[in-house]
Amino acid sequence: MIHFENVDIAFGGRPKSELLSMLDGGAANGEIRARTGAIIGARDVNFSVGKGDICVLMGLSGSGKSTVLRAVNRLNRVTRGRVWVGEGEDRVNIASCSESTLRRMRMNRLATVFQQASLMPWLTVAQNAAFGLQLKGLPREKCLQTAREKLAMVQLAEWEDCYPDQLSGGMQQRVGLARAFATDANILLMDEPFSALDPLIRQELQSELLALQKSVHKTVLFVSHDLDEALTLGNRIAIMQAGRIVQFGRPEEIVLQPATEYIARFVAHINPLNVLRAKSLMLPLEKLPLENGARILYPGCRLKVDAGGALENSGGGEGLQTTPAVVAPHLPMRELTGLLRDHDTPLVVVAGGKVLGIIRRQDICNALAPLNRNVH
Repeated sequence: MIHFENVDIAFGGRPKSELLSMLDGGAANGEIRARTGAIIGARDVNFSVGKGDICVLMGLSGSGKSTVLRAVNRLNRVTRGRVWVGEGEDRVNIASCSESTLRRMRMNRLATVFQQASLMPWLTVAQNAAFGLQLKGLPREKCLQTAREKLAMVQLAEWEDCYPDQLSGGMQQRVGLARAFATDANILLMDEPFSALDPLIRQELQSELLALQKSVHKTVLFVSHDLDEALTLGNRIAIMQAGRIVQFGRPEEIVLQPATEYIARFVAHINPLNVLRAKSLMLPLEKLPLENGARILYPGCRLKVDAGGALENSGGGEGLQTTPAVVAPHLPMRELTGLLRDHDTPLVVVAGGKVLGIIRRQDICNALAPLNRNVH
């Protein structure tokens, strides 16, 4: 749905040819600014966001995350490269498309939620939620009907006739979400929408966004400077530093295999219990010892798997549990620890009737050890 291809973004500076030459030569951002006057917001950015994904751009202030997000709706112009956005079976290069095409994409395909909800104080909650639809020229009653449906989704149905100053900050952000959902845009661009809120309200809105995503299936590009928020929301994370993406991957990959010392410092103090899942913790089936055509689940117990990978049965010695506990690959580490506490034997990870591997107590202990040992 979104694809960045060799994207550079610079603000100001002349001449452009010298700027691009310095970028290609690997000059530091500070050196480029000193010579050309240009401030580098993004350099050589390449990544893709799949349909229905929540991709989180994160990094410290000034790393370039908001700059990259705003290139998707061309609030920031691309100096070089392409930003492709899906439109049905086709795709549009937002960086170079015509003004009419850009207007169509903004009206129908892209919706943006900023850090501040930016509600219009003279309009009611319902009128604010309907504003994007009114810009499309739809009948007023149709706009309000759709707005009320989306307000109900974010649990604000009873507030539709109130004005923004009668709502808390978290409630105002919900109105912003309802306004974005009302446009029926496929892609949501969310620029630190919860960062100004109190921690408890922030966690509540994160949970609501994930719950809503299960029903609306939007493609979301989300900016955050909070790693815990990124790990909670994202099924893909892009970590930025000095305008570059230094690692892109699933949350488990970021936590277990930080690519640089910079990223290792980010993940060193996070709580892995809600991030790591069974599939990323397990010992794969093919690594279990083989004996007489059966895999050894644990000493004294054999795990029999048929040719299709399905669990047939297991046998063990005296005093050993012969029916292993089966878990799904997406089960979070927090739940796995409880199961291992209640079982004397490893857990068997199964998906689609096929055995993927096992989880032992030492696998949990290894994951709880200092995470920065895995930098490579």
